[in-house]
Amino acid sequence: MSSEIEVVDESRDEAAATSNGGGESDDVASEESLRNDVYTAAAYGDLDKLRKLVEGEGCSVAEPDGIGYYALQWAALNDRAAAAQYIIEHGADVNAMDHTGQTALHWSAVRGGIQVAELLLQEGARVNAADMYGYQTTHVAAQYGQTAFLYHVVSKWNANPDVPDNDGRSPLHWAAYKGFADCIRLLLFLDAHRSRKDKEGCTPLHWAAIRGNLEACMVLVQAGKKEDLLVTDNSGMTPAQLASDKNQREVAFFLGNARRLLEKRCDGNQRFAQLSKLGLAPILWCIIFILLVTYTHSVIMAPNMPSLTAGSALIAWTGVFMATGGLYLFYRCSSKDPGFIKLRMHDSHNRKQDEPLLKMDLNNPALLAGNWSQLCATCKIVRPLRAKHCSTCDRCVEQFDHHCPWVSNCIGKKNKRDFFSFLILEVCAMFITGAVAVARVGTDPLAPNYFGAWVRHAGTQHPGAIAFIISDFFLFFGVAALTVVQASQISRNITTNEMANVMRYSYLRGPTGRFRNPYDYGCRKNCTDFLITGYNEDIECVDNAGHPEGIGLMHMSRDSHQPYGDGHAHNKQTNGDSHVVIDMTNSKASKSHHGHVHSTHCCHHQQSDQSGKSKSQNVPLGLGLGLGRNSTRQSSSS
Repeated sequence: MSSEIEVVDESRDEAAATSNGGGESDDVASEESLRNDVYTAAAYGDLDKLRKLVEGEGCSVAEPDGIGYYALQWAALNDRAAAAQYIIEHGADVNAMDHTGQTALHWSAVRGGIQVAELLLQEGARVNAADMYGYQTTHVAAQYGQTAFLYHVVSKWNANPDVPDNDGRSPLHWAAYKGFADCIRLLLFLDAHRSRKDKEGCTPLHWAAIRGNLEACMVLVQAGKKEDLLVTDNSGMTPAQLASDKNQREVAFFLGNARRLLEKRCDGNQRFAQLSKLGLAPILWCIIFILLVTYTHSVIMAPNMPSLTAGSALIAWTGVFMATGGLYLFYRCSSKDPGFIKLRMHDSHNRKQDEPLLKMDLNNPALLAGNWSQLCATCKIVRPLRAKHCSTCDRCVEQFDHHCPWVSNCIGKKNKRDFFSFLILEVCAMFITGAVAVARVGTDPLAPNYFGAWVRHAGTQHPGAIAFIISDFFLFFGVAALTVVQASQISRNITTNEMANVMRYSYLRGPTGRFRNPYDYGCRKNCTDFLITGYNEDIECVDNAGHPEGIGLMHMSRDSHQPYGDGHAHNKQTNGDSHVVIDMTNSKASKSHHGHVHSTHCCHHQQSDQSGKSKSQNVPLGLGLGLGRNSTRQSSSS
């Protein structure tokens, strides 16, 4: 599967530059002459020039240019809605096809021009129109990582998000191949078939593995099943084997581990599987109970030790009561809902009305900000920003902290206070009971004065107390360390999961790219809110420094949708059956020109090149942007 991006050889640009003579007047004349056609005017959105050419000089906007492309396509490519409206009003056909069978709607998907796409669709453009390769609008949007555009045409215009092209590849195949994880989340959320095979027998996971797109593989595996990892292509290779064959070591390691973990999970009908769902909670409960019994029998009520005074007995039994209270909180923490987000069950026949995402306003700030990571392809919900999907519980949890195997439950918004209280009580109980046990053994009046003899005496006369002290010693430091970590995080209103993924979550980065917790209101307020209500609200703290960064603003660097470049010289270049892109960058500063093409040559046996690793190089940014000098052309071989 070769990329649909091509870069025109720089030698052609240099030849064009030398033919101009290098004079400044020639550059101006060339620029002026290039503007004197409806196609360039449409691409620039120059309404004055369009009116002059159409109304003054009688130029037609319904005819293709010399290379077969229409003025409406140029306007659509660069999201020139006003120019597109004018062109349509003057006789352009919204469904006109170029020599590759592509319409203006296809071109609008390249840069995610939602405004011009909405205009075209309202004017009668066919959302399911396919070009000569079978690419529909959803294919093009997936190929270029235009998640917002894809969401718009699917949710409002019922575009098919799972339609295959001529080679049997769906938009999910293309998104996986290109490594656009947000597109993958949206397509899986819309019930795209993750196990669909193309003509080579490859599923989307195969293509993600071939290209070494680790995040894409992670999303697909999380939303899939064990069978997805075992599917073979026409050559008999699984995704992990293909990744290894292409030297994608990190992906191969991940897929291999995922397969081993899934294979260890037993069928739900087996007794062992039903018991394994209890996790380690029963074991921990038994350990605490045995230690309590040992402490009571061998320390407090030991017959070969002196009787306790009233004050000592109160302290000794206080440890028992605290440990017992800890057991109750342990039960609450283990059995309580940690904050599972309710699953949105929907009827497949009425999916367009029932999908929680599709019910949301198209102008929702979270969607406009590109926070597609809030989509859960497994639970089919749009989760809050701080909620995460637990692979063990297979549910999304609000304010997900971590999954604790010792309580056999997630720690989240609704049970974190119980968990922290359990830790506090157990640490205090272990400290008190350990101190009492040491004091009781150390003050035994029958013990000899010499250390060696004392050790032998304690081992023979108080074996239960010695065993309790040793166990309590090791458990105390482990639980105390966890308690300190949890207390530190509560004081800063941050979760364990967020601390572990601080570099991945964009909402934890400030304007300079450094760590910034927008939910930290200070130690006092964080602690009081947590202790009173049991959790902290997900309300961002206003930054008095004036930095407008937050989850409601655009942070689309992963999708490589950067602000428009500037420049003045413009040249048209073509390359085979590619779209022609006008390069607005200054011809003196850059000699490279770029185009894009949807290729039909797809074979996973070719060696993937390094340009596929960078999404920014794989997204043609159209008018005024280009792909950069370091872009390399991807070649395909069968």
